Amino acid sequence: MKNNKNSNIETKIKKLSADILKDYGQGRTIDKMNAFTSPDMDVVVDILDKLQKILFPGYYRNKNFHFYTAENNLQTLVEDVLFNLTKQISMYLRYLPECKDADYRATKDKAQEIAMKFMSRIPKIRDLVETSVQAEFEGDPAAFNKDEIIFCYPGMYAIMVFRLAHEFYDLGVPMLPRIMSEYAHGKTGIDIHPGATIGRYFFIDHGTGIVIGETTIIGDNVKVYQGVTIGALSTRGGQTLRSKKRHPTIEDNVTIYSGASILGGETVIGHDSVIGGNTFITMSVPPESNVSIKSQELHISNKKGHADTEAKELDQDKTWFYTI
Repeated sequence: MKNNKNSNIETKIKKLSADILKDYGQGRTIDKMNAFTSPDMDVVVDILDKLQKILFPGYYRNKNFHFYTAENNLQTLVEDVLFNLTKQISMYLRYLPECKDADYRATKDKAQEIAMKFMSRIPKIRDLVETSVQAEFEGDPAAFNKDEIIFCYPGMYAIMVFRLAHEFYDLGVPMLPRIMSEYAHGKTGIDIHPGATIGRYFFIDHGTGIVIGETTIIGDNVKVYQGVTIGALSTRGGQTLRSKKRHPTIEDNVTIYSGASILGGETVIGHDSVIGGNTFITMSVPPESNVSIKSQELHISNKKGHADTEAKELDQDKTWFYTI
């Protein structure tokens, strides 16, 4: 009886498999089955992990290595990253029209050249990351020390991955930068498109829910809190909007508080401005402005309804003050 039952389940499994295989044969995008020649998300995550070790040599190390001199450790990491990057980039390049029908050797040679160029930019990336570590420490009184920022702050991780992914974007590698940035997005809740341009001393505080679009330009010494959207005013144009400036420009020394939405490719937030929480901005703001929602009264009463108290938000003393 038991054998008959198992045989019946096996028959059903074979039937289900046959039905699914038949569904695979419809020629749709989701029916593609060339898994061995497609990009590998696990390998990309491993590359990010090793790049983090290269960027922060005193904080992260490969526990599989049994030698700890900086030179040997680094050479092993660099060789490993270059090998896997070359292999992955060669797959991504086939998404480009000019590489679609290229032979394997030509694609591999181009991928190796790109991987070498990327690795040569590591000192530049480290310099930019260091400025964010400094900005995070100076701007957050809750930070015990810089080690805590590197180990614990999700904003720091998101910025690091952005800096890496942006270089691949700049080198014209398709898809790989987005895979990297979306991995960081899933891990931190911070969504920074690798195409964005972000200056030095960029500071993300808390960070969950931040969205920064592809054509955003952010200057130096900008501080952004959780829940901020720096996005497009409309994407109804779809692919016709590709390569057009759709996202705002944020000039130097701007602070954007939690929940603010700043939208539109022509929107410019002038330098040294403060954007208040939960504001919705679709127009440019002059330099040295304070932008906030119009002051609202706050009523406080105890459970018995006694001692009704009012408090009003105070306007900050700045050259410009906008209410929305």
